[in-house]
Amino acid sequence: MEFKVQDCVTKQVYADLHEIATAPLDFAMLRNATVLITGAAGFIGYYLTAALLLRNDLYGDDIRVLALVRNRDRAEEKFGELQFRDDLRFCVQDVTSPIHAPRADYIIHAASQASNIQFETDPVGTINANLTGTANVLGFARECRAKATLVVSSLKVYGTVYGAQEKLTEEDNGYIDFTSYRNCYAMGKRASETLAASFCREYGVHVKLARPAYIFGASSLNDDRVWAQFLANAVRGEDILLKSNGAAKRSFCYVTDTAAALLTILLAGKDAQPYNIAFEASDTTIRGFAAAVCAAFPERHLQLRFADPADAAEPEAPVTPLRQVPEILDSGKLRALGWQPKVDLAEGIRRSVRTLEERR
Repeated sequence: MEFKVQDCVTKQVYADLHEIATAPLDFAMLRNATVLITGAAGFIGYYLTAALLLRNDLYGDDIRVLALVRNRDRAEEKFGELQFRDDLRFCVQDVTSPIHAPRADYIIHAASQASNIQFETDPVGTINANLTGTANVLGFARECRAKATLVVSSLKVYGTVYGAQEKLTEEDNGYIDFTSYRNCYAMGKRASETLAASFCREYGVHVKLARPAYIFGASSLNDDRVWAQFLANAVRGEDILLKSNGAAKRSFCYVTDTAAALLTILLAGKDAQPYNIAFEASDTTIRGFAAAVCAAFPERHLQLRFADPADAAEPEAPVTPLRQVPEILDSGKLRALGWQPKVDLAEGIRRSVRTLEERR
């Protein structure tokens, strides 16, 4: 086939895509199938799309990918020469409009606004992508009689949980102030899960639910998310400056492991059952992530600095049982499906910086 994936992406991106495409999944279910991916030009959507194209290169799976994107120019820039492949077709539209695309056998709904800046400047667009967008995707899945539809939710559905536990399981349910526009993303994701369960119950649509942790990787040097800023600092050879003590603890998961997890849930997950996606080897605080970036490149002599010197002291964890449970996800339910993550925090950081540097 012309425009093979290996010839159209950088060395590190190809290595990552190969890892997804050769993961121990039942890819035979996708052979000769059509897969619609919304948000295909986004961070995780791109890796999913390109990995399925690579399956065709490596194994002749004849998977046809429908890439739903909002902006054709951005999608063409993102995919480069891959856009000319016969097994990839762009469907240019906003997901908040009824879906106009050829029939699909499988659907991955990954279209969403995930930036804090977008939450502040476009809360209506943020909640609509998760609410109206999900309704449109599920309506399309019903029309197609799709074999499976995956709704990519978020750990933000948990809200604020209090207790002595160290991790969040799929059964936890915390507080979210639903009157605040700042929770447009979290409430949109909660509503999308309820909508998915409703379509499953009323119409028999086969819907799977994924709750990823903080997905990290080579996003963009201009990405406003804090972990992405740390990676950009490493690329530019800059020290990392924290404007807080960075004590918040979070689950992170590298993009390849997340993509493999999403495909695992699509192909093997139970209907209307949520699955956490996290790798315990990447659980860390914000300051821990920043420190790991510095440590990953000792030859660059990067240092972690604090705007307020008082924040440099290692914060003490509260001992009260009424403390807020950190955003650490228990992925045992997903592992029971056979998912095995491979990339820990340090390796993921090194891969991310390599990819960003290959693009420059």
